[in-house]
Amino acid sequence: MTHYWSNSMFTRDVIGTVNGLCTGWGNMGGGITQLLVGSLLYPTFRTYVFDGDTEMAWRTVCLIPAATAFVTAIIIFYISDDCPLGNYRELKKHKSMPEVSATEKLWAGAKNFNAWLLFIQYACSFGVELTMNNAASLYFRDEFGLSVEAAAAIASVCGSLNLFARGLGGFISDMSMKSFGMRGRLWVHTVFLLAEGALVLVFSKVETMTSSIIIMIAFSFFVQAAEGSTFGIVPYVDPANTGSITGIVGAGGSTGAIGFGMAFRQLGYGDAFFIMGCAIMGTSLLSVIISIKKHSAMFWGKEEKSSHTKKGKRKLKSGRPKKHSNNYNIHAVARNAGSVRSEHSADPTTMTIQTW
Repeated sequence: MTHYWSNSMFTRDVIGTVNGLCTGWGNMGGGITQLLVGSLLYPTFRTYVFDGDTEMAWRTVCLIPAATAFVTAIIIFYISDDCPLGNYRELKKHKSMPEVSATEKLWAGAKNFNAWLLFIQYACSFGVELTMNNAASLYFRDEFGLSVEAAAAIASVCGSLNLFARGLGGFISDMSMKSFGMRGRLWVHTVFLLAEGALVLVFSKVETMTSSIIIMIAFSFFVQAAEGSTFGIVPYVDPANTGSITGIVGAGGSTGAIGFGMAFRQLGYGDAFFIMGCAIMGTSLLSVIISIKKHSAMFWGKEEKSSHTKKGKRKLKSGRPKKHSNNYNIHAVARNAGSVRSEHSADPTTMTIQTW
């Protein structure tokens, strides 16, 4: 839902950066939560509230992030808009937004082959991050004999890199799009996945704690950069059905976490990390067969020029300041106007205006 919301609020020219920052900072909450809950709240509750009862301390501290998320959801509901033109309920009331069938949208997204390729790749990026959020602290505790608090503090580094890594991955994807079209986005995405997989393989073989921490930080960066580059591609797959495509790809992350989590339950740490690394490197090759309509693939095809760009070119009288086109999202304007569509937006309620 977060990805679809950001897709509807911003133009596709910068959507990699936007999606990366929005979801990256959200995921960073996982690292902060792990640090605060595991290293601060848990020992505090265990020592001063439950007199050494470990189980009750863990169960109780989990209520704090849950309550925080609940309150945040209520605040967002009351102070935010659904899209640049306002809330969907009001737009439908004034007939400024067409009624759509959720089932038809979902089916249209499910029929898109590219969506499932990205689903698999996202399982090997966000799925890996979710797995590491759970496995890293256990790994450092079991392999190096650290306390729960110390292991949680080290593991929190994975989530904390979301402060910049995911947004940077999306930004690099956006810059590559400007220079090389969709081919640039695909190559950047593939390189991130290959680097991530290679570093996980290295992590599976290191034996010292210092080396493990350094390699973990390095591959965590590429994990999150790959997440950012993934959602730099998603809005282009099928702009009319971005919501369903986003949901399908996003579900890949949870699916990957389940699959990798099963590997860690059945195998030792070394074997599980080795399988994870091989899977990541293997799925990176799927980028070769991603082919998006009107855009170039990795090794074939050309970018089709947008009619919006062609129509936007006009000659101006001498002495008049040059007029240029910028994409802005307008909040709560023209509530009674007809629906407005921009070719650069994944959502029909995003509009383009001219500025001097």
